[in-house]
Amino acid sequence: MNMNRIFLFLILGTLAVFASGAIEGEIQKQALNVSAIVMFVIFVGATLGITYWAAKRTKSAKDFYTAGGGITGFQNGMAIAGDYMSAASFLGISGLVYMKGYDGLIYSIGFLVGWPIILFMIAEPLRNLGKYTFADVASYRLKQMPIRTLAASGSIATVVLYLIAQMVGSGKLIQLLFGLQYEVAVVLVGVLMVLYVTFGGMLATTWVQIVKAFLLLAGATFMAVAVMAHYDFSFGALFSHATELKGIEIMSPGGLVSDPISAISLAVALMFGTAGLPHILMRFFTVGDAKEARKSVFYATGFIGYFYILTFIIGFGAIVMVFQNPAYLDIAKQAIDGGSPILGGNNMAAIHLSHAVGGDFFLGFISAVAFATILAVVSGLTLAGASAISHDLYASVIKKGKADGMAEMRVSKIATIVLGIVAIIMGIAFEQQNIAFMVGLAFAIAASANFPILFLSMYWSKLTTRGAVIGGSLGLATAVILVVLGPIVWVQILGNAEAIFPYKYPALFSVTAAFVGIWFFSITDSSHDAEAEREAFEAQYIRSQTGIGAEGASEH
Repeated sequence: MNMNRIFLFLILGTLAVFASGAIEGEIQKQALNVSAIVMFVIFVGATLGITYWAAKRTKSAKDFYTAGGGITGFQNGMAIAGDYMSAASFLGISGLVYMKGYDGLIYSIGFLVGWPIILFMIAEPLRNLGKYTFADVASYRLKQMPIRTLAASGSIATVVLYLIAQMVGSGKLIQLLFGLQYEVAVVLVGVLMVLYVTFGGMLATTWVQIVKAFLLLAGATFMAVAVMAHYDFSFGALFSHATELKGIEIMSPGGLVSDPISAISLAVALMFGTAGLPHILMRFFTVGDAKEARKSVFYATGFIGYFYILTFIIGFGAIVMVFQNPAYLDIAKQAIDGGSPILGGNNMAAIHLSHAVGGDFFLGFISAVAFATILAVVSGLTLAGASAISHDLYASVIKKGKADGMAEMRVSKIATIVLGIVAIIMGIAFEQQNIAFMVGLAFAIAASANFPILFLSMYWSKLTTRGAVIGGSLGLATAVILVVLGPIVWVQILGNAEAIFPYKYPALFSVTAAFVGIWFFSITDSSHDAEAEREAFEAQYIRSQTGIGAEGASEH
């Protein structure tokens, strides 16, 4: 009963923070979108209601981490899509297409091609071997303490970098759309995310992601259909008009990535990074068995692939409807820089297009959906980070597997609150910084530190603890160092004249370093423990492929 009272108090406090910020924003900007505010409040109210419902059903650690394993394949597929289709996907990719045309597809395809790897090589063994996090799988036959420490470090680094980028993006987006102060917007996102995870756990997070995925797919579909209806559903007519406005070069490759090394490195980061993201991998433990895990990936790939096709149409729709429309142009910036800069920058192309095709009401809907997108993603990230701290570090390393479920869940909730505070502070601190490198670094770390260890632990019999720890650490360190020495950080942020490492994307080098390091230090390991770890591979492989002995296997 006390928990329910606390929860209701926090709901009222959150809405009060938003209301006070909205009123202040209205005084400052006089450009508040009433429909956006109404839909935003409806969404927040509905998701807090879901969290209240989930809180009463979250009794154990299994409930908190995996929703009790009771999510169906279709529901989990929709939730994975909701977790993966971030604001970077919706606003960022459509903005890239708006800016560079054809080359924007690089990111669409790159974000998608990791899913066949997950479908055919990761999902089923992961579900059969793991319990709550991917570190369960990586440490299945290896030494628990060093492997879990490394896996948790990679997970937390990925989560924090991703969280900062999402918090800064959310602050800027809400500041522009709702007239809120940046700091108020960041605090609001942080408070809501902590509420969802702390009280509702995976069950609340899952349903927030499902609701968000449905709304985002519906809104993006309407926008794409509205754009195509203007051209009698002829792609040729749409592209022809776009090239008239921006030139034939927007239909040619080379605008974003101009050299083969960068192209391959970006592809490696997006493909293997997807298969190493902790908040995505964690979702496969929410279903009952490996069959449902495969279904999850099948549905998720369909939803995500369809969505990325829509972002391509939306990007070109913004070119023909927003590019030279005075209603959406930043006149002051146009006078200084020339060209046709749009209000809020290129990432707002989809938002302006929503107004062009649907007026104020649809702009309000898409604005609320964009906010929902951020909330769903940061909730999934926070839960993954909290799980790494409580399950991998606290329960398995500090307590050596002897922690009871309630203590573990309590540590997870404390970790959630701490992560929320860190995300708010860092989001405010990084307001004026270039955050593009954080997203790139998050994917590079996931591809370099998480994926090689996870993949080789499931498929290579000669892997040893020494090889995994040294190789994984080498991949992690290489990714971080090369990003710092590359053009984005070394030149754009630190202000040096020339980058020491010439490429923006380090994954080709850091992933190679990780695999080579793991291979070399494993095959040269002749210790007694290494022999035992190699001999244990066969039993692990049989379980990973058949599910014999897996949690929930006897029930299905």
